Amino acid sequence: MSSDVYRRIQRHPKFQELVQRRSSFSWLLSFLVLGLFYGFILLVAFNPGLMAMRLGGENSVITFGPVAILSMFVLFWALTAVYVRRANGEFDDLTRELIEDATQGGRK
Repeated sequence: MSSDVYRRIQRHPKFQELVQRRSSFSWLLSFLVLGLFYGFILLVAFNPGLMAMRLGGENSVITFGPVAILSMFVLFWALTAVYVRRANGEFDDLTRELIEDATQGGRK
């Protein structure tokens, strides 16, 4: 693509919408992941008794700590899947529309 097409793309309202949507979604996921991660670190630091709490009774070998860690791991994978699905769906569709509009605009 020529630099003229790139300029048209950058000035196009759909480009601004795409950048804003991707940016806000990325920041939301970043804050969520960092909040959970640092919240967990603070929980470990300031309430270690909760991490050692046995689940399922006094004779249980399962404690809250490993369950919380595994839950966070699964949640982070799920959030990655949500981002990839949205990026490959909504964001790619917007990008495709934007490129079509910008390249057709040069042929008129």
